[in-house]
This record gives sequence, structure tokens and C-alpha cells, in this order.
Amino acid sequence: MKTILFQGDSITDAGRSREDFSDLGRGYATLIKSELGFEEPGAYDFLNRGVSGNRVVDLYARIKSDIINLKPDVMSILIGVNDVWHELGGRHNGVDAEKYEKIYTMLLDEVQAALPDVKIMILEPFVLKASATEGEWECFRGEVYKRAEKAQAVARRHHLTFIPLQEKFLEAEKQCPAEYWLRDGVHPTNMGHELIKREWIRYFNQIKEIPCFHCK
Repeated sequence: MKTILFQGDSITDAGRSREDFSDLGRGYATLIKSELGFEEPGAYDFLNRGVSGNRVVDLYARIKSDIINLKPDVMSILIGVNDVWHELGGRHNGVDAEKYEKIYTMLLDEVQAALPDVKIMILEPFVLKASATEGEWECFRGEVYKRAEKAQAVARRHHLTFIPLQEKFLEAEKQCPAEYWLRDGVHPTNMGHELIKREWIRYFNQIKEIPCFHCK
């Protein structure tokens, strides 16, 4: 059985249970579990360790207990919007783009050293203009886009799968307003989580074709 680990902030957390680890919350992790669990019964164990409010530095602080000790075969990471958001609104506790890249690189270096066979998927941070973001929209858009570029850069350097999401949400916004997909410009609605799930599954099916994925 392969272990799939979902890591990130509130978008991944999505209200997951801290007592019943089979409850992955109300987001894309549960949708992925439902689809893969139905299509390949018993093939995967699913873990969600997303934590609401996390920045990349918070994720790095949890690297041993919530990544390395769990020994996942596949891990996906979605982190970055709080690194911007926590700098705004008078909090001034964000993580600038250069430090974001540096810490992300350290995290991936250490995970790959400890778990050389793990397959890692890096999800692109995203944002739309809505209630939580419109007040400082230019900053939100510019800074989240910077984190997206850094996430893609670290994925490329580590030869990892990168899953673009910003353009997908912009395309979706042409069909229905931003709030239909991201209720406040950051947190996905059911439909937004479905969008993430579909992209995640599409890229996951590509890494499954890599030889020896099913060898263990």
C-alpha cells in the first residue's frame, strides 16, 4: 500500500479531524481520496497534515513529525498564500519571496535526503480578487505570483512535478465570479476544491507511469 501525504495550510487542512486521521476534511484531499480509493481499492493510505495559517517556515518546523516520520511514498505541498497574507493587515509576520524560496529549498533538500524515493508534487499558490484580497489586491496579486514563481523554481531544481493552478482559476473566473471558486479570494469553495482535485489527479496519473511506482 502506498502512502499519500497532503501538506499545506488551511486550503489543505479544510477542517480535517485531529482525532480521526481517516477524516481528511472538506477539501481537495478528501475528493482525491474518494476518487483514488474508489478506482483502486486498498492501494493507498491517505494522510492530511495541512495546518490552517501555516507559512513555509511553519511547515519547515513540522518537517520531522509531519513529513519524515510518516514516510510517505507520495507527498503534495500547497503553501505560500499565508507567507503574503500574514504580512498584511498590520500583522507584519509574512515571509518574503527570497526567504520563502530559501526555506522551501531547505525543506525539500532534507526530505529528499531522508526519503530518497518519495515522489513530491508542488502545487502552485493562487489568489483571486474577492472579499479578503480586494482591499490590498495589487499587493496580494503581485506577491502571491512571486511565491508561485519561487515554488515553480524550487520544483524545477529538485526535478519535481509542478502543478499550475493560478491560470486554471483565472480561466474558471471567466465562467463564474471569483467567489464561486474561492469564497474570499483565497479559500476554495466545493467547486474550487474540485478544480484542484482534477489537476492533482491529472498530474498524479503521470507520475504513476514512472517505472517501479508500484514496486514496493
